[in-house]
Amino acid sequence: MIAGRLGVSFSTTLVAATLAATPLASAQTVAQGSTRPWAGNTVIPQSRAYCTGAHEALGIEKVDAKIDVVEQVATTVLDVHLVNETGRRIEAELLVPVPEGAAVRGFAFDGASPEASAVLLPADDARRMYERIVADVRDPALLEFVGLNLVRSSVFPVEAGGRQRVRLTYEQVLAADGDRVDYVLPRSESLGQQIPWSVEMQIRTRRPLCTAYSPSHPVRTQRNADGRYFVSLAPGASTEPGSFRLSYLLGGDLSASLLAYPDSDGKGGYFLLLAGVPARSGGVETGVKREMTIVLDRSGSMRGGKIEQAKEAARQIIGALNEGETFNLLVYSDSVISFAPVPVAKSAESVKKACEFLDGVQAVGGTNIHDALLESLRQPAASGSLPLVLFLTDGLATVGQTAESAIRDVVVKANPHQRRVFTFGVGYDVNAPLLQKVAADTRATSTFVQPDEDVEIKVAEVYRRLQGPVLTDAVLTASAASGVSGAVVADLIPDRLPDLFDGDQLVLLGRYLGDEPLRFRLAGQHFGKPRTFDFTFALDKATTKNSFVPRLWATRRVAQLADAIRQLGGDPGAVAALHQDPRTRELVDEIVRLSTEFGVLTEYTAFLAEEGTDLSKHDVLHASAAQVLQQRAAGVRSGISAVNQAENYNAQVMQSCSNYSNRFWDASMNRVEIAAVQQVNDRAFFQRGGTWVDSRIAQRVAGAEPKRVVTFGSPEYFSLLAKLTAQNRQGCASLKGDILIEVDGEAVLIQAPKATVSGAAQGGSALAPSDGC
Repeated sequence: MIAGRLGVSFSTTLVAATLAATPLASAQTVAQGSTRPWAGNTVIPQSRAYCTGAHEALGIEKVDAKIDVVEQVATTVLDVHLVNETGRRIEAELLVPVPEGAAVRGFAFDGASPEASAVLLPADDARRMYERIVADVRDPALLEFVGLNLVRSSVFPVEAGGRQRVRLTYEQVLAADGDRVDYVLPRSESLGQQIPWSVEMQIRTRRPLCTAYSPSHPVRTQRNADGRYFVSLAPGASTEPGSFRLSYLLGGDLSASLLAYPDSDGKGGYFLLLAGVPARSGGVETGVKREMTIVLDRSGSMRGGKIEQAKEAARQIIGALNEGETFNLLVYSDSVISFAPVPVAKSAESVKKACEFLDGVQAVGGTNIHDALLESLRQPAASGSLPLVLFLTDGLATVGQTAESAIRDVVVKANPHQRRVFTFGVGYDVNAPLLQKVAADTRATSTFVQPDEDVEIKVAEVYRRLQGPVLTDAVLTASAASGVSGAVVADLIPDRLPDLFDGDQLVLLGRYLGDEPLRFRLAGQHFGKPRTFDFTFALDKATTKNSFVPRLWATRRVAQLADAIRQLGGDPGAVAALHQDPRTRELVDEIVRLSTEFGVLTEYTAFLAEEGTDLSKHDVLHASAAQVLQQRAAGVRSGISAVNQAENYNAQVMQSCSNYSNRFWDASMNRVEIAAVQQVNDRAFFQRGGTWVDSRIAQRVAGAEPKRVVTFGSPEYFSLLAKLTAQNRQGCASLKGDILIEVDGEAVLIQAPKATVSGAAQGGSALAPSDGC
């Protein structure tokens, strides 16, 4: 007995169901867990709570997951918080899908109990149990967990009107692929599951940990001085669906790993290349010095809080530079004024003079973006430094050369020192596509400061990411490991690599051609000296379980294609001519195809999810998409509806984790989510008249009618489920409603379960309760 968090005793019993158990012991444990009577409520934290009687089920308030990884052994502790809003005491039990190889280490709950216990069921027995539950409660939601092992707990009470905390602990040896170690916490992919989960992970390894990456959820990471690495879900991600996945790379130098998904035709597939730069404590290698040029808009519209915040940001950055690094300040309105003719070394004296210069800056006049950009680029560069520019504006170009194309050309034709220009658009009255293009063409990023945000904070966030240049001027090439000539990869995104700074992570996505092992060469200036890194990856581990890879690639590709249309609208008269430009049709067609095939929708293609949209009428879809893209992407250059597009582009073109609900900002900067499209396994389903239609079928001009109808719960249904499980697509059968799915080239209609009297009231139920609900 140990004290519980709620002030009551917390009982616990360790379980003998471990990986080391003998086959006989395992079989006996499974038999006990499979045959004993069911409690009235079954709690599956990855899904929901089920009641087999006519009463209300328990509620799952939240789930807290804490994972401790020591070397390659992960211990997962799940705290499930339950609430009983009825006037009756409820008996319940816990069912938790767990990965293959997991071993139960403990089960406990608040309150006294003589024998709290849990048993582990292997995948085959777990599948039979899932099928029994699904058949009884007439709910296919659990089917996405078929193929996983299952933990079943002993019965525990939840008092009337009370709460209960249930804790399950299990342990597993994590799978490794070279220097990459992978962890998966099973959860539902359904958009309908809104149970909040917190995830906190600690990783301890003898070898240096290079980087950690989650393809499933946005995460926050922190590295302690003692070598421990912490990962947690980012704010707002607690109800994001999908299994929590995390991969970490080991190695004291730049490390890389490959995750691949095979095409069904066997002629290639998609890959995700993860590379990481380990954070350094300093002293081992001399870092590259930075040359920082800060360019501030001092036009009249900056008057007030904006100019003061911008000036304070400049003071903070100059003060934070390392000794020996250089800086300059440029301010502009109708004309450009420089603090110094060339960048100066940081010193107490130079910082003092720079602050005095900033103190005298007043907001007045127009906005000469062209000349300010030109002056920042052509000033002499500090030898041996990485030249960086932080360029800030709150308005459109109104003085001097104002043509968008001419300003864009400056960074291409008048940038002799290859300065990186990080742009900041303050407020909505900015040319968003121009600021994005200037940044993209110089290996930098664009940032947009909303009217209610602080300029100083946003600038500081970018500056913090620019600490300690490690690999600059990076170039990636790919070839067949065998030396055979010819293209082996295509459509790599990003197609131009950014500079890598201390602790950075690089996630590249692309397509591979053929099945030969791939050799990647990453070359650049490593701590100021030329160096190459070679990585060779076999493709024999490509699997449909990596279904997030093609979807992430498609998301980036759609953003890239939409931006190509956006950049075509930069000059007067360009938008009107777009419908005659052959490039436009090709771009629009590819955007529609990818959006439909992968179910990745944007503000330009959201109409695809609308009831009544026929996905087989390709000309109609093209016309609708072309109109939106020409009017909005190409036609809108400034204002709130331009900034929203810029924010969407920035999120999508470097998308590194799943976006199941297709969230984006609309033209009024409101968050939009699309519930009529579900991304499940490696398929996308569109809701049409109560039926979830596989996008592969929805796009067909002919042959969209089902060739076979399968009734929920029939022997044919479970035979189909077995086939889908073998293809890692069992989650497709878990959608609520009728499902029209392509299986081995055949259109199959799975008819949803009909409403029926609860199995507990029918007698002989597979889930006959032991003590009622």
